[in-house]
Amino acid sequence: MGGLHDGVSARLAEKAGFPLTFMGGYAVAASLLGEPDIGLLTQAEMADAARRLCRLVSMPVLVDADTGYGGIPNAVRTAELYAQAGAAGLFLEDQVWPKRCGHMGGKSVVDRADWLAKLRAVVDLRPATDLFVVARTDARAPLGLEEAIRRGRAALDVGVDAVFVEAPQSVAELDAIALGIPGPKVANMVEWGKTPLLGPTELHDRGFDLIVFPVAAILAQAKAVGDVYATLLHRGSTQSILKDLYPFEKFNDLLGLDAHRKREKASVVPMAPSRPNLRSVPSKPSRSTTRAKR
Repeated sequence: MGGLHDGVSARLAEKAGFPLTFMGGYAVAASLLGEPDIGLLTQAEMADAARRLCRLVSMPVLVDADTGYGGIPNAVRTAELYAQAGAAGLFLEDQVWPKRCGHMGGKSVVDRADWLAKLRAVVDLRPATDLFVVARTDARAPLGLEEAIRRGRAALDVGVDAVFVEAPQSVAELDAIALGIPGPKVANMVEWGKTPLLGPTELHDRGFDLIVFPVAAILAQAKAVGDVYATLLHRGSTQSILKDLYPFEKFNDLLGLDAHRKREKASVVPMAPSRPNLRSVPSKPSRSTTRAKR
């Protein structure tokens, strides 16, 4: 899964041909707010982003639901909003709110039972929402790998579709997760994060079925845009880096300009030949008018 966060990244993910994709809170917080992933992004902002981006792609989109943004009723409403927005599924985690990115330090998690209750409530919304539910636990950092694995197993008993143990710190820990938790599992590949960066084939061979690269696109965007701004500031032109920019016409094609133009042409209603407006034809002056002029 290539992570997407705005309209352009959604279009590019669609063009790349991923079988499914992921809209993560880290990248959306950075793109939409220019803020770090520390619980500043709200439920409404994420649901609105999902509504805007899901319509741009044909593949299923899994959307980060953080902690559900509150208690059980909040988690249920989050799931309903995501389903209405066109999401195919969600990730629901066990951090204390306000949460933080899974690869940051200082995380805390709620009691296992509280998290499982939220998961059960979201799972029980089926078949109305038809969401693929991923149970994410961040227990590895504050409570240890064994507790994270226990939580993953318990989540499967609730009926979730896949389990995601966030931020294992070695290949050995990845293997322990794969052996300790049956069923579909998620591996989260964050560049310069806490987990070793492995390829999809190796991860699949180790027992992981859903491989997500949630921040690669926005990190690439930040690097590219930063380079462009530096060039503009020091050289006053982008002439020397045109090869690094997306060609203007191709970019318009990416955004679907041609489809809009075709729709405009197809919607034009032919005008019937105009007829003289009889009411506007001057009539002969009446006798009363003639008398008045005299």
